[in-house]
Amino acid sequence: MRPASLLLVLLLAGAQAAGAQPSRLLEAFPGTPPAIDGVLSPGEWEDASGFSGVEGWISEFTPVSDARDLALRGFVKHDGRRLYFAFDVTDDVLYGIDTPRWLPANNPKAHELTREGFPWFGDGMEILINARNRWQGNEGAAGDGSSWQMVCNLTKSRLGGVGRGGLLEGEPRRDARAWETYQRWILEGAQRAAAAPQPGGGGYVIEWAIAFDPCLEVEPGHFYHPGLGDRAVGLNIAVQDLDEPEKGAGNFAGFHHEQWWAGAKGVRTQLRHFGTLWLRASPRPAPAR
Repeated sequence: MRPASLLLVLLLAGAQAAGAQPSRLLEAFPGTPPAIDGVLSPGEWEDASGFSGVEGWISEFTPVSDARDLALRGFVKHDGRRLYFAFDVTDDVLYGIDTPRWLPANNPKAHELTREGFPWFGDGMEILINARNRWQGNEGAAGDGSSWQMVCNLTKSRLGGVGRGGLLEGEPRRDARAWETYQRWILEGAQRAAAAPQPGGGGYVIEWAIAFDPCLEVEPGHFYHPGLGDRAVGLNIAVQDLDEPEKGAGNFAGFHHEQWWAGAKGVRTQLRHFGTLWLRASPRPAPAR
């Protein structure tokens, strides 16, 4: 067993022995770059690390009680230059496709592609990275290469407008500097994503590519590359599920579900509550015979 992998096992065992919930852990190994087209082609993600949800994830709003309502398969890998994620989401009702494009009572501008809009209003995913894996208190993402929070919405995007899925600027969107950084990343292709409903309905696929430079600034002015060896960065992932308004009655903006890979209710965007993503410099070890 590799030393880093042994460390993961010991951390998990120690947490479980103490009766605590272990911190979330994922590993991204080198692999072949996928096509970012919203289609999980045969073999495209076989060299990736897999994970699943949303059972055991953190519920910000109404808990998920049925996997037919909301569930996902996820994949992560890198090619030495970019980090790649894919999400195969089961969702029984797709907002804006199976439902009208209704608006929340607390923001009639929710679909404006401005800092007044709600980029995460709809079905979709969020990725949050803390590249330096450090924090001082309860702070959230800085909105630059050191830490960020971006959105991939199923039915609206910066590049395609309202009606076409893809990337949108995330939080802290009230910070003009963060907003401008995120928008530049999208327009220049530092982050790329495709979101597409499943052909038969009942879910959707998101594929997402994240350039190490400028999006994983592990030290000031220095971005991750495999020459740095194995590196742990902070990670959180969220899936949003917006159905009919009555299903989200009493929840913020009428959301039915919002499930988080790591953290706790109300504090899931704080850097200290993120899980860990290990960026592996070497290929995945072959299975022992």
